[in-house]
Amino acid sequence: MTGGYQVYRAALPEVCAADPARMVFTADADGRCEVFAWDASAGRARQVTRRPRGTLHGAIDRDAHVWWFDEDEHGRGQWRFQPFTGGPDRLGLTDVPPGLPRGLAVSDDATVALAVGHGQGHATTVHVGPRGGRARTTARLDGHTTLTGITPGGRLLALAGAGGVTVLTGDGAVRAVLPGGSGTGAARLWSLGFAPAGEDEELLLVRECDDRYVLASWRPGTGVVSHDWCGFDTEITARWDGGGGGGRRVLVRQDRHGRSVLHRADLTARTLTTVPTPAGTLLDAATRPGGDLHYLWTSTGHPPRLRSTRGTPLPQLPTVADRIPGSHEDVWTPGPDGPVHTLLSLPEATRDPAPAPAVFLVHGGPADHDRDAYDGVVHSLVASGFAVARVNYRGSTGYGPRWRRAFGRGVGLTQVDDLVSVRADLLARRLIRPGAMGLWGTSWGGYLVLLALGTRPGLWQAGVAVKPVADCAAAHRTTTPALRALDERLFGGTPDDVPERYARSSPIRYAAAVRAPLLVAAATHDAKCPPGQVRGYLAALRAAGVRHEAMWLDSGHDGYDGGDHVAVLRRAVVFLDRELRGPARRPQTPRSARSGEHRTAERTTERRTSHAEGHHPQRPARG
Repeated sequence: MTGGYQVYRAALPEVCAADPARMVFTADADGRCEVFAWDASAGRARQVTRRPRGTLHGAIDRDAHVWWFDEDEHGRGQWRFQPFTGGPDRLGLTDVPPGLPRGLAVSDDATVALAVGHGQGHATTVHVGPRGGRARTTARLDGHTTLTGITPGGRLLALAGAGGVTVLTGDGAVRAVLPGGSGTGAARLWSLGFAPAGEDEELLLVRECDDRYVLASWRPGTGVVSHDWCGFDTEITARWDGGGGGGRRVLVRQDRHGRSVLHRADLTARTLTTVPTPAGTLLDAATRPGGDLHYLWTSTGHPPRLRSTRGTPLPQLPTVADRIPGSHEDVWTPGPDGPVHTLLSLPEATRDPAPAPAVFLVHGGPADHDRDAYDGVVHSLVASGFAVARVNYRGSTGYGPRWRRAFGRGVGLTQVDDLVSVRADLLARRLIRPGAMGLWGTSWGGYLVLLALGTRPGLWQAGVAVKPVADCAAAHRTTTPALRALDERLFGGTPDDVPERYARSSPIRYAAAVRAPLLVAAATHDAKCPPGQVRGYLAALRAAGVRHEAMWLDSGHDGYDGGDHVAVLRRAVVFLDRELRGPARRPQTPRSARSGEHRTAERTTERRTSHAEGHHPQRPARG
């Protein structure tokens, strides 16, 4: 890469199978996320998209056509493509009305398959046709369904939904249904794509069984085969390893206790080997021709870097300064379902011997986790003199199925209990300052911030909630169908079925009890955490006389405009600085933090559920 591009995607660039030197990535362009084509052999990058609100979804097919999703502020749009070297934009398939993106797949013979959510997103329509040609509608499926792959010859498609995985023929006939329930305690199955080559049309799967995650695969002649020798105690994602060497090889990334472990599995030889990598997080990995493994690595103290297992010189990603201030450690706090893991970052020592004020940075999801990975918000807070605690509360991924299902005291309330326990533990260890503790979360993390401030009001001195769920029942009525289904799994029914559960876990019920000053940032076009339920919560705060500030963004839940992220970051840091420290003991923000501010990735962008973020490409999440 050349020039001042700041890569946004937490993944290696999409690579053309026929020419690995041709790649696609998304990066900053004048404060917006846009799609770029990168010719590694020439060392040149070309900006492909220029959209007022930015572009996030990009891909490249075997023939080096660059693809992107041209969406509006509500997330609806169409897939378009152009040649790698430039040219006119064309619709991926004609006669496909705008809708929500539910997957793109292009076979080796340029057969294009698109999955689109139409109307209010209650159903998914699958369209197939030649690249740039007229679409034919091959299937309509109820609910949130994601297209996860197409065979090289274009004969079979794989789609994943709440009920499991469905394999269709190109004309829409059902070839197989692989059940995988989504309810509590049910066996789960996830689809990770067809093998890119070979005579057999083999689909890679992950199956949850007996509190483990096991690789599996499906072929037309044999059905589903579980590779029980390749099982893991925490969440995994996997991809076919197309780097040569023959055989049915798979790269497996395991998310374990906030860090990544990379494995290479050979399904034919039944062997599993661990690939040595530094401690931290692997955002993505791929084997190149000749067997060299390239991976994108990061840790809390190091921004993302491209690495090679054979020492191949790779382009350096433009990023923040090499030196990131502070120290970073792990803290384990005893809990009823096992120890709670916290990633704790502390500011550098100063003349003040007292512990620093603390900000609990609460992750969203809920099925997600905080990683030992660079985070621009952590950097900014630590550089400003705050301790930062990132708690992987019960319900987080990376600690096994039982931990993910542990909602013993109810949705949200269990997680607040863990935040409270960690708070007490850090105070007992004298790692954070008494009377100077704040909360900051986005999406479901923002929901936990509001719930913690209302249910345990005496423990926190400030809160920042970005694009939060504030009223569980109201959010259920107005959010997306996929997230309504998620709510119903978490709560055990709809608000009409179990109204007391929604009420007990809803922040608006406790709004009048909030005592700490609160900053709420919301988005006017947010479909996942809709603005109406946030306005209702703000009205409840006003009626109770709770001191608060509101900040409205003209965007959706997944904002791609860097200016919005920087605005939230600045407003939140100033707010927390004022409320937790005050002017008397406020240190000057280091120059490194100020100069890198525009180049940090703000947590208000939803975590994309992809190979880079987990093994559940079809799982809905508020972020």
